[in-house]
Amino acid sequence: MAETGSSSRPHFPPHSESQVWLISSGDSPIGVSLTRQLLAHGDRVVSGLVPSDLLRDEKRRDYFHDFLDEVDRNSENGWKDRFRPVMLDIRYRKMGECQAAVAEAVETFGKLDILLCCTSQAVVGTVEELAASERTIGLVRNQFETNYFGPVNVIKSALPRMRKQRAGHILVLSGITAHIGTPGLGVYCASEWALEGFCDSLAYEIAPFNIKVSILQCSMEIRILTNLISSVPPILPAYSSKENNAPLFRNILDGLVSRLPQADVEAVSRTHQDSSSASEQQGPFSSPEVVSMYPPLSAPHLEALTSETVHAITSIGGHENPPSRHIIGQEGVAAVKEKLKTVSEELEDFVQSSYSVNIVDSNDELHDEGVL
Repeated sequence: MAETGSSSRPHFPPHSESQVWLISSGDSPIGVSLTRQLLAHGDRVVSGLVPSDLLRDEKRRDYFHDFLDEVDRNSENGWKDRFRPVMLDIRYRKMGECQAAVAEAVETFGKLDILLCCTSQAVVGTVEELAASERTIGLVRNQFETNYFGPVNVIKSALPRMRKQRAGHILVLSGITAHIGTPGLGVYCASEWALEGFCDSLAYEIAPFNIKVSILQCSMEIRILTNLISSVPPILPAYSSKENNAPLFRNILDGLVSRLPQADVEAVSRTHQDSSSASEQQGPFSSPEVVSMYPPLSAPHLEALTSETVHAITSIGGHENPPSRHIIGQEGVAAVKEKLKTVSEELEDFVQSSYSVNIVDSNDELHDEGVL
C-alpha cells in the first residue's frame, strides 16, 4: 500500500515512447489538470466529455473551453495533434460510446496504454430519504450507473485491445470512502466499495496478459467537490441535527458551499424561522427540492485541490510495477489506518466470542449416547 507526499510537481515513469491515455472524464478538474501535464510531457490523450446540462453546468463548460484555448495556444508544441476530445457517456445504456472512445485511441494513435476511470458523482441523503420517492430512487440507480457500471463498461471496452497488445494499465480513481462509511453518503460509499471489489477481482484475471490494475484512493473532498453533487430533501425530522448526533454529510456541504467566495448567497441559501422566531440560514443541500450542482470553486481552487492527485496519477500511470492500491495524502492514510485498527479489534472480539462457544462434534455425541 503506497502513499504520496505533498509535492505537486509531475513525475512520469520512464518510457521508450509517448504513452496513449484514455481519460473517462477529461473535462473534469482532475481530467483537465492531468491532460495538461500529459501533453506537456509528450503523451497522447483521448479525453472523454461527460453529458452536461446547459444551465447547470455552464461554469464547468467554461472551465473546459478555457483549456481548449490553451491547447490551441500550444499547437506549436504539438498539443493539438496529440489531443482528441470525444463524447463519452459511460453509463449502462451507452456501451457503444465506451467502445467508440477506445477505437478512437487505437485508430488515431495506434494503441491504448493507460485507461483512467475518473467519472464520478455523489448523491447525498440518508438511506430512508433516498427511498422516499421514484425521483430519489432514480438518483440511487443513476449513482450506481455512473460510479460502478460506468467504469465497468469502459474497462470491458478496453480489455480486448489491451489483451491483444499484451500490455496495459487500468487506473481507477476511488476514495477513502471505499473503506470508510460516511453518514449521508451511504449509496455513494456503496458504489465505491462495489467498484473496488470488482477491480480487486479483475486484477487477478488479467494479470496473465500483462495488464495491471491500480486503485487510487484520494480524500473525500477531492472526489466530491470536483464533481456533480445531488442532494435529496431532508424530509425526516429524525435525521435533523437537533435530533440526530450523526454528522450528516449534507450539513458539512451546506456549511462549506455557503462560505465559498464564488457562491451566490441568495441562490445557495434560504432563510427559515425556527420555533423561537430566530433566523437560521441553510445551504443549498437542505432545500425541500432535489438539488444538483457543481460546487462553485474557482479555477485556482480546483488546481490546488487536485494537484496532489494528479501528481499521484502521473507517478503511477504506465509504471512497470505499479501498486495495486495507492492512498493519496496523509489524511487518507491516517483514516485508513484508523479503519484497519478498528477492523482488527473487531476481528479479535469475533475470535474470542467464537472460542467461547462449545461446538461438540456430532460423532462425539453419538459415542456418548452409545449409538456408535
